[in-house]
Amino acid sequence: MTKIVTTGVAVMDFVFHLDEMPRLAEKYRAKGAEITGGGGAANAAAAIARLGGHAMLASRLGSDQVAGMIAAGLEADGIDCTMLKRFEGRRSSFSSVFIDQAGERQIVNFRDPELPMDAGWLLAALPDDFDAALADTRWPDGAEVLMRTARERGVPGVLDGEAPIREAEAALHLASHVAFSAQGLRDWAEHEDLDTALNDVAAETGAFVCVTDGARGVNWRHGTSAGFEPAFAIKPRDTLGAGDVWHGALALRLGEGASPSEAIRFASAVAAIKCTRTNGRGGYPTRAETETFMKEAQPCS
Repeated sequence: MTKIVTTGVAVMDFVFHLDEMPRLAEKYRAKGAEITGGGGAANAAAAIARLGGHAMLASRLGSDQVAGMIAAGLEADGIDCTMLKRFEGRRSSFSSVFIDQAGERQIVNFRDPELPMDAGWLLAALPDDFDAALADTRWPDGAEVLMRTARERGVPGVLDGEAPIREAEAALHLASHVAFSAQGLRDWAEHEDLDTALNDVAAETGAFVCVTDGARGVNWRHGTSAGFEPAFAIKPRDTLGAGDVWHGALALRLGEGASPSEAIRFASAVAAIKCTRTNGRGGYPTRAETETFMKEAQPCS
């Protein structure tokens, strides 16, 4: 079984489904609601486990009730939680998430600013071997340790390039693969021209770099090579976590030895399926569902 280590944030999401986003300072009634695990690295690990990989998550939690909810959910999702570290007197991360009838989402997140950033403990906690690594930018020190270890071991090290990307500058230059969201790449470049920004970050890092842009697909650069992979045509119902599962699926396929283009297409299929479902991590697809979808689905025109 392919072993993938992810590091970053693990969150509890309190999700509310609404006809439209709240705009006034008054009470609103949700037409549906759920409590589900969230966070970039945690969601990616859940996707990896659902797709048949051995997912290991390294993350920081507080010593509160939310920490217990997060850990219980991760274990139920089949994730190896031996690298979850709880800090006494600190609070875990949680979010209120609003999702409108078009499937778009708005998130208000709390993160304890006193949660220790130091990742000295992570190096000793890492397994002796793994096939690929994935880090989000929410814990820059942890991302740096993991990306450096992946480089030293000669396995893919994927950075989820989400804003604020400059906080994870060290990890950015250690990663073998950097997969930006459009927002993350604009944050790095400090301008709106994604093509120029992608060329610039590819030249600066020497890594394989790509940018996901929703239905507009994925553009990539590596050295003098460039390419494009289209998104799949779907009617989205819930985009929450789509980028996270995309990164998890990408890391898994790279760890299995797939080419970046193959990994991107697979990841896009996983994210597309997830966007058609509304039940949080319960909607993450299996390997068989993804492979069937890839045979039958059409690309965006």
